[in-house]
Amino acid sequence: MTTLDNSKPSWGSSYRLLAAEKWKEKSAAMGRDVTEALVNYARPALGMKVLDLASGTGEPAITLAARVGPQGHVTASDLSAELLEIAAERAKQQKLSNLLTRQADAQQLPFAEASFDLLTCRFGVMFFPDGVKALREAHRVLKPGRRACFLAWGPFEQPYFATMLGIVHKYAGGPRTAPYQDPCRYAQPGSLSAVLQQAGFQEIDEQTRTLPWTWPGGAEEVWEQVQAVATPFLPMIKSVPAEKWDEMNREVLRSVRNYADGDSIKFGAVVVLASGVKT
Repeated sequence: MTTLDNSKPSWGSSYRLLAAEKWKEKSAAMGRDVTEALVNYARPALGMKVLDLASGTGEPAITLAARVGPQGHVTASDLSAELLEIAAERAKQQKLSNLLTRQADAQQLPFAEASFDLLTCRFGVMFFPDGVKALREAHRVLKPGRRACFLAWGPFEQPYFATMLGIVHKYAGGPRTAPYQDPCRYAQPGSLSAVLQQAGFQEIDEQTRTLPWTWPGGAEEVWEQVQAVATPFLPMIKSVPAEKWDEMNREVLRSVRNYADGDSIKFGAVVVLASGVKT
């Protein structure tokens, strides 16, 4: 059982990087179906030049690089140069020579106008402080007639959040996240479409889907991973009083185990897919 002492580590960036490295294979396995859904939605073609925003440790940029082939090219961008180092190493291990990493702020992209055939972003658009400004930048760097495709979390009231962070919130009280750090910011139908429209996109599409979201391990493991990498929720997790921690832990683990199936935890994920065209 996780205890207070070993489940509330230092939340500095160095710890999060170690956690990202530790859990990269299982995190990638959990996110595989979501990655595939976004890539299939984006319809990358051979030879395309693609920009992936908020790539983190490499997805969907790596999957996209395989899809566009050696004549295509993918730029994986993120605010964190350290996370991009992990992405670059993963691409190297897969012998992908057509993926370049570039540290970049989505609200001020270091790319020329009309540079890309496709733009993607998986679980990143929710965290851009000024969504309209970031999407205007996305619009600027796209070639005319090309699409920007985004995937965001649906409502907080779904198993992955409710079984762990929902219970933490019950014990912590207060806000779940800081302003503009809510992963479920665009859960309300039409809200992401509205930002795309304000940013100048046309032919906007938005849809909500439920996809597999399976942790290939046990309840203790996925709870440990969430505590390490769920950055927007870390202040809330840290605020749980010490005397409540063991009781909360037990409740979290009981809740997560309701979704156990053999050696895996099958949460499922409700997500929002949205796209727009630069005309």
